[in-house]
Amino acid sequence: MALDFLAGCVGGAAGVLVGHPFDTVKVRLQVQSVEKPLYRGTYHCFQSIIKHESAFGLYKGIGSPMMGLTFINALVFGVQGNTIRALGKDTPLNQFLAGSAAGAIQCVICCPMELAKTRMQLQGTGEYNLKSKNYKNSLDCLLKIYQKEGLRGINRGMVSTFLRETPSFGFYFLTYDSLTRYLGCEVEDSYIIPKLLLAGGMSGIVSWLSTYPVDVIKSRLQADGVRGVVQYNGILDCVRKSYHEEGWKVFTRGLTSTLLRAFPVNAATFATVTVFLMYMRSEENLRDCEAGPAIQQPSSL
Repeated sequence: MALDFLAGCVGGAAGVLVGHPFDTVKVRLQVQSVEKPLYRGTYHCFQSIIKHESAFGLYKGIGSPMMGLTFINALVFGVQGNTIRALGKDTPLNQFLAGSAAGAIQCVICCPMELAKTRMQLQGTGEYNLKSKNYKNSLDCLLKIYQKEGLRGINRGMVSTFLRETPSFGFYFLTYDSLTRYLGCEVEDSYIIPKLLLAGGMSGIVSWLSTYPVDVIKSRLQADGVRGVVQYNGILDCVRKSYHEEGWKVFTRGLTSTLLRAFPVNAATFATVTVFLMYMRSEENLRDCEAGPAIQQPSSL
C-alpha cells in the first residue's frame, strides 16, 4: 500500500512539470469572453502568453497543482490499488470501479486546488486585469477566498468536479489496464517503456474525452465572480447560459490544448509510476529472497 502511494507521488510530480503549460492555455481558452476573445486558438494562446508574460507565464499557478497533484496522485494510485485488492479479482469492471472510487475520493483535495490554480492562471490577463495583483501565490489565493467566502467559496465547483472525476478516472484505469494487456507489457520486454508511455498517454486522452464538457463548466464556475459579478447560479444555469450565448462549441473550447497536454502528462505519470513500482518490488523481492516472478503485470498496479 505504501508503495502505491509513493509511486503516485513521484508520478504526479513528473506529470505536473510536463503538463502545466498546456493546462494554463486550456483554462484561458475555456473562460475567455466570447465578445472580446483574447486568443484565436491554442497556438496563438501559447504565443501570446510567452510574448507578454515570458515562458514563466505558462507556469502561473503551478504551486497549487505541484503540492496538490503530487498528493492527489499518491491518493489516487493508493486507493485504486487497495480497491482492486479488496475487490479480489482484476477484471475490466473492477478496474473501472476502482478508478471511479479513486476519482471520487480525491475530489476533496482536487476541487480547492483547481480553484486556486484557475484563479492564478487568470490573474493579470485581459478582462481579469483589474484583479491583477490579488494573489501572491496559490496558498494566499485560497486563504483570501476563504476569508471572503468561507468553506463554500473554497469548494466552489465541487459537484462539477465530482461529476468529472468519478467516471473519468474509471475510464483512465480501465483504458490503461486494457492497453497494457493488449500490448503485452512484460517486465523482460525491451520495449516496455515505449509501450507504457503509449498506454499512459492514450489513457489520458480517453479519460479527458469522456467528461470534457463537464470540465468546461467546472472552469467557468470556478472563474465566476472574479470580476465582482456572479454570472451563474449553478451547473444547469451555467450549461444553459453558455449554450445560449456560444452554442455547442463552447463545450469543446480548449479541447486541443487539453489533448496535447493529456498524452505527455499521463504518459509520464503512468510510466513513472509503473517503472517505480517495478523497481521497488524487485528490490523488495531480492531482499526477501523470494522465489518465482518478482513483479506482477504492470497493468495491475
